[in-house]
Amino acid sequence: MSATLDHHLNQLLSDGNSRLLTQLQHGLEKEGLRVTPTGHIAQSVHPKGLGSALTHSEITTDYSEALLEFITPVFHDTDLMLSHLSDLHRFSYEVMQDELIWCASMPCDISGEDEIPIAFYGDSNIGRLKHIYRVGLQHRYGKMMQTIAGIHYNFSLPEQLWPAYQAICNDSGDMNNFRSASYFRMIRNFRRFGWLLLYLFGASPALTRSFMGQQPHNLESLAGDTLYQPWATSLRMSDLGYSNRIQSSLNICYNRLDSYTDSLQRAIHTSHPAYERLGVKVDGTYRQLNSNILQIENEYYSDIRPKRVTESGEKPIHALLSRGVQYIEVRNTDINPLLPTGISSEQASFMDAFLVTCLLCNDTELSDAECGMIAENQQRIVNRGREPGLTLLTATGDISRTQLGKTILDQVARTAAVLDEANATQRYSSAVELQREKLQTPELTPSAQVLAALKAAGGSYHHWIRDLSRQHRDTLMQKPLAPELKARLQSEAQTSLLEQASIEAADNISFDEFLASYNKE
Repeated sequence: MSATLDHHLNQLLSDGNSRLLTQLQHGLEKEGLRVTPTGHIAQSVHPKGLGSALTHSEITTDYSEALLEFITPVFHDTDLMLSHLSDLHRFSYEVMQDELIWCASMPCDISGEDEIPIAFYGDSNIGRLKHIYRVGLQHRYGKMMQTIAGIHYNFSLPEQLWPAYQAICNDSGDMNNFRSASYFRMIRNFRRFGWLLLYLFGASPALTRSFMGQQPHNLESLAGDTLYQPWATSLRMSDLGYSNRIQSSLNICYNRLDSYTDSLQRAIHTSHPAYERLGVKVDGTYRQLNSNILQIENEYYSDIRPKRVTESGEKPIHALLSRGVQYIEVRNTDINPLLPTGISSEQASFMDAFLVTCLLCNDTELSDAECGMIAENQQRIVNRGREPGLTLLTATGDISRTQLGKTILDQVARTAAVLDEANATQRYSSAVELQREKLQTPELTPSAQVLAALKAAGGSYHHWIRDLSRQHRDTLMQKPLAPELKARLQSEAQTSLLEQASIEAADNISFDEFLASYNKE
């Protein structure tokens, strides 16, 4: 890891191409449940003042009609990106009136699945497809899991950097192929080292008792309505959250673009007996899009994805196959309930240094044995990450969490120093040093701070997060929204409603025909 990283960093510096690291590109997708003033999931439809969830580029919904999703444009400057995320919250609060945006990953107290309204996207064929896909998720996994919220960190390197990096790697092949292979190197190393992000930034060690329903569990009781794990970092990423036994057997391969798309394609086109028994269209009503292991590729729950912006009507997997990887989407980031928008500037800076490190270090492929170790290490970290003396698996034997984390941070620190030099700043190195402190002192991690604050507040997760959500709203609303941005967002909301109406009017085939064609592709 170290020798390859040092060589690539030194080459970027000596060639003068480290300056291109000032043009890293980022964007955020951040989810948040709309809740009533008492903290219960909103039963109201997506506010019309926010526009159409089908066509708005920055404000939409995820699984539930109540689950807002904010999508920032692409920024070079992470502080501008975070500022824009704050503005999307402010604009939404102005429209929502008395509703709150739940400020944590694990949901509010929900008495049953009947309280969770599935997102609705209008009467167009594409809108109905999006809705029925979510109906399928309900039947396959249950609604409760779909109310979990998170932050997706989208990241790419500037186009000007790729020729320089290709020369450093002594690669003379097709640029698209090289770029895709390089992003898959980043993905493989992210999967190797991603446990560290869960330790450093995991912020979901507790949840409401209602989330578990009647399911058996090994959680401890903190208060009447609250369950937790004493050493957990991210229950959102544990078997209690985004986990599925059918999917765990897929063995999606992250070594190359072709192996990744081939394994996904098999899942998308392979019928599963349990889903066949469920039925696709029963008594005239669709229960799912098809009976395959995955209805669509986005159903596969992963902590990181290769991505490509799609053209109109194009499936994501076809975009990847035809034009290669354009950016990556990091999906293992919890919402930190202690922060107004759930993520800090220091975290973004560390993410940049971490991801560039994952790109520039070793290029070895993942074996089945290593994938097994990665899965086990992740489960240890999400459930017992702060446990004293915790060890993790490596090819040469068990090693302490602290020692293995230090080895990774040492490499990230080298990248951070180069990023600092290129950007004439100290923010990247400072961000790494903050993480060193968390590694040495687990009490500084967000998960430990969340538990400490939760206990100090009386132990009720529902009441504590509700009150924090109010505080964050009040903090955000102290800064008025810039008039020109407010006008633009209002205009886009109206335009998106007109676009949805246009799409609905343009449909000229039945939904049955539309879906049959979609499933054949």
